[in-house]
Amino acid sequence: MSTSSIEPSTAAANTIDTDTLRRWLADGAELAVLDIRPSEVVGYASPLFATNLPAERVAAEIDRFVPRPVVRTVLVDAGDGAADALAAELAAAGRTNVHVLAGGIPEWTRAGTDGLPTFDIPGQDFSLGIRDERATPVVTAAELKTLKDEGADVVVIDTRTVPEFTAGHVPGAVGVPGAELLLRFADVVPSPDTHIVVSCAGLPRAIIGAQTLIDAGVPNKVSYLHDGTKAWKQENLELETGATALYGPVDDAARERAAARVRAISAGDEFPRIDVATAHAWAADPGRTTYLLDVRTPEEFDQGHLPGSINAEGGQLLGVSYRTIAVRGARVVLIDDPTAARASVVAHWLQRRGFEIAVLLHDFATAQS
Repeated sequence: MSTSSIEPSTAAANTIDTDTLRRWLADGAELAVLDIRPSEVVGYASPLFATNLPAERVAAEIDRFVPRPVVRTVLVDAGDGAADALAAELAAAGRTNVHVLAGGIPEWTRAGTDGLPTFDIPGQDFSLGIRDERATPVVTAAELKTLKDEGADVVVIDTRTVPEFTAGHVPGAVGVPGAELLLRFADVVPSPDTHIVVSCAGLPRAIIGAQTLIDAGVPNKVSYLHDGTKAWKQENLELETGATALYGPVDDAARERAAARVRAISAGDEFPRIDVATAHAWAADPGRTTYLLDVRTPEEFDQGHLPGSINAEGGQLLGVSYRTIAVRGARVVLIDDPTAARASVVAHWLQRRGFEIAVLLHDFATAQS
């Protein structure tokens, strides 16, 4: 039976049907959608592409994902009723605007997934759109193998996280997470004659990484590896494991070289620059949700960060923003060091996905000295 036919007398007051969720996804007002199924079931987040916060973690972690208790929040379960008890628990704790999608994911997908609206734009869809719009150059795994066998001047840059890179990558690749590309580029690729091939596990981060370098005006030939490590294995080629080649520390000379790339990629972008006081005032605004996202590496964040900020490694934020940004319509403040290399890359792409972006640059080195 369709949830839209549930009689008011039998449905809980905080239960909504699929038609209501469709309207809410389109109305432009702040909205949080939490998929409370186990992470191993949700996987890459299809079909809703909403924030996955398993039921057992919701009560302890919801304040991070949905900072303002008054925000409309929809809990989506596996159709097993788990969301009902959780909604009641949250209501008792003061979150009275929490709703349950009747029937959960099974009801949401009952008529199939074609044409279903999503909470966030899937990274695959977004990257393919960029590829088609910009005609991003591509090489296949077989072509890359031939280039390597022939001794061509080619460098493979893997734009995934360090743990993903360590688990398996194209032999000889260098691990440089996506948002770090402009900051680390000069050290990883010192010659303008080197052919750069950007890789990930599949397509999204490779395409965005390659187009980032192209938009930043690097002089090199740049391509992405079609289907990344997946394609490499499909060619019956072995992956290399371990932290075999990772980006290194950044010196002042590298920052100066990165600054030119930042100016190039930001030439057509306009984002407000705010200070720390403004960021904290926004975060405390009772009428609007604001995320303070530090897009530097986890190691840098651990060494020092602004109070109230959370670490959202830039490359991951580009590919799977819904894992961090659970409230549609929220303001997003990207925090970086004065070089702005990470924030500029993230802002360059996130604003194309409809996010309201501001940038906060902070001299962490001086603050810690």
